Amino acid sequence: MRGKLLLPALLALAAACQQAPAIAGEVDVLAPAAARPAKETPGLKTAVFAGGCFWGVEGVFSHVLGVKSVLTGYHGGDAKTAKYDRVGYGDTGHAEAVQVTYDPAVVRYDQLVRIFFSVVADPTLKDRQGPDEGTQYRAALVPTSEEQRLVASAYLAQMKASGVWKKPVITPIEGYKKFYPAEGYHQDFMAKNPKHPYILAWDVAKVAALMKRFPGFYKPDFTKG
Repeated sequence: MRGKLLLPALLALAAACQQAPAIAGEVDVLAPAAARPAKETPGLKTAVFAGGCFWGVEGVFSHVLGVKSVLTGYHGGDAKTAKYDRVGYGDTGHAEAVQVTYDPAVVRYDQLVRIFFSVVADPTLKDRQGPDEGTQYRAALVPTSEEQRLVASAYLAQMKASGVWKKPVITPIEGYKKFYPAEGYHQDFMAKNPKHPYILAWDVAKVAALMKRFPGFYKPDFTKG
């Protein structure tokens, strides 16, 4: 029994998100406010974001006002390969991703996208973020509605013309397939493992950047689930 309880923790240390040196996270810019705001109907909405190791992406969105839940998981491949140890090979089509449920009356989709590119993902990198390399660590916007797709397309065009990034903005929009929740020990990982070396090296800085760049959207409590 003790071995079974230890296995998830050992896998979390050994696979996918890599053990990083003790250095600060690298994404901290102020992306432009969207020229094309989202026009969303009342009621909770969901969106999917891929931005490298899903621990930090989850950690940031879990501190955003209006976000009701964040799930880590896999998007882009099929059900049989939607497993942490399998996705880590980089040949499944899956990206580590998060599914964000939010209230557009508090935070719109375009504002979530702006936060994403300001403090989570570098849009100039292909198949990598931070210390992690491989197709499973690609950055991508995955709209779940036509309105989100229109917002994402307009915003990426705006980013490319903004001059904020010195290298070409290459983050794509991916069509939504199916989101597969990750194993239980990956959910709320930052809240459960605040002293994990990877969290300290890369993800604490992202949450600090969220608080600095977007104080009106920052909430100190971690939204779990």
